[in-house]
Amino acid sequence: MEATPVLRMTSIDKSFGGIPALSNASLTIRPGEVHALIGQNGAGKSTMIKILNGAYKKDAGDIELDGNPVQFGSPHEAQLGGVSTIFQEVNLVHYRSVTENIVLGQEPKKFGLIDWPAAHRRAQEVLMRFGLDIDVHKPLHSYNIAIQQLIAIARAVSFDARLVIMDEPTSSLDEQEKQVLFKVIRDLSAENVAVLYVSHHLDELFAVCDRVTVMRNGQMIATHDIADVSKIGLVSEMIGRDANQIAKAGATGFGHNHAGGDKVVLELQSLSNGTSVQDASLIVHQGEIVGLAGLLGSGRTETVSMIFGADQPAGGTIRFKGKPGAFRQPAQAINAGIGYCTEDRKAEGIIPGLSIRENLTLALLPRLASRGIIPRATERELVDDFIAKLGIKTAGMEQPIRELSGGNQQKVLLARWLATEPELLILDEPTRGIDVGAKREIQALIEGLSQSGLSVLMISSEFEELIEGANRVVVLQEGKTVTTLEKDNLTEDSLLAAVAGHVDVAAE
Repeated sequence: MEATPVLRMTSIDKSFGGIPALSNASLTIRPGEVHALIGQNGAGKSTMIKILNGAYKKDAGDIELDGNPVQFGSPHEAQLGGVSTIFQEVNLVHYRSVTENIVLGQEPKKFGLIDWPAAHRRAQEVLMRFGLDIDVHKPLHSYNIAIQQLIAIARAVSFDARLVIMDEPTSSLDEQEKQVLFKVIRDLSAENVAVLYVSHHLDELFAVCDRVTVMRNGQMIATHDIADVSKIGLVSEMIGRDANQIAKAGATGFGHNHAGGDKVVLELQSLSNGTSVQDASLIVHQGEIVGLAGLLGSGRTETVSMIFGADQPAGGTIRFKGKPGAFRQPAQAINAGIGYCTEDRKAEGIIPGLSIRENLTLALLPRLASRGIIPRATERELVDDFIAKLGIKTAGMEQPIRELSGGNQQKVLLARWLATEPELLILDEPTRGIDVGAKREIQALIEGLSQSGLSVLMISSEFEELIEGANRVVVLQEGKTVTTLEKDNLTEDSLLAAVAGHVDVAAE
């Protein structure tokens, strides 16, 4: 007799403002199963998860946990009921300690008070499962986003959960950290804990999942045993195209590459912040896409933060459009012609409570305003234009940006900076957490912008994205530029060797 499913969601409907987000969607997960949920941005994956964990209320349908009907009123209630959720964007308290974040809601008590020595021990034990030997007394924000992601995952699995939902759990992790996560997932499965795994990285599905359900346009298209499907087959179901057509087309990322002009737009010489960046040097020409590669902790984000004026250099030089000097604050960089899409879309990019219009025009407001008044007709015309140009899928410009899929949020952020007409656009992980279709759209946008003369400095942890899209790739290791790979020498092997510290490859 087949065991009772851990989760059964049947005929789920959900609409926002009259627009269906889910229509007759169903999902079944077995005990101890690692079940993948995939689909393009806007397919309904996040809505399905939020209905399950009580963040949203369903319009119709039934939910059963271990055969019992459930209707959670909040994520906390769901957690107490045995469903833990790890969101793609780290959803913890940044100014509280690691321990406080781990034990929040399940604090050990002694004589009615929190037993802090016991709490610290518990936090350390939970984190050691992930190979994290860190100071749990420090505030969460003192660690990079990859460590924060692992802490969020550790917190979720520390609860007595029957089902753990992981939404893009590897988006900030390097290869070694991914393998640690996969081991934890297999351990959970062995303990009969089910995992709902949401990811845009198909390789991960084949590495760790048992079954996969494909969503498209708010509906469940198919469920397969992972051993019975191919990557091309899954992509064809996600985008609604024939698998043979996709294979024939080749489905590469950036369509074409071209050399930039002779004009130097940005030049760094021995840039240093005194800590994580010691000797960063690079050149970006007009109309060129330059990749910035390196392992987590190599100083990539810290380097571009100094270029944008968010942090100040301790040494070295920055020259932008031939003029020396570092910007004292981002406003100066923006006025000079630099745009910057940050890695952490939620914390440092979008303002969730504001509309698409308000988010898109944020960096442009000082230029739009006349005597403190913003001409609404001009603003709306500009927003309409960018929604059309970038293909942003929305119910209207006044829709809150938090309701958009990750790919469409990223398009709004791109539009924000393109509206300022920059000469240099810095992109930190521009396709992080974005599905295959939206990723190609954004890659095509970047390529088109460079062809029109815009210079792009792009950080990416995906080697394929850098190899296909960049004219050159600058490799950082422990805050130092170790090599620059030109297009002719830019292969997965050469890039991997350079990132790993083997710099016996052709350098500039």
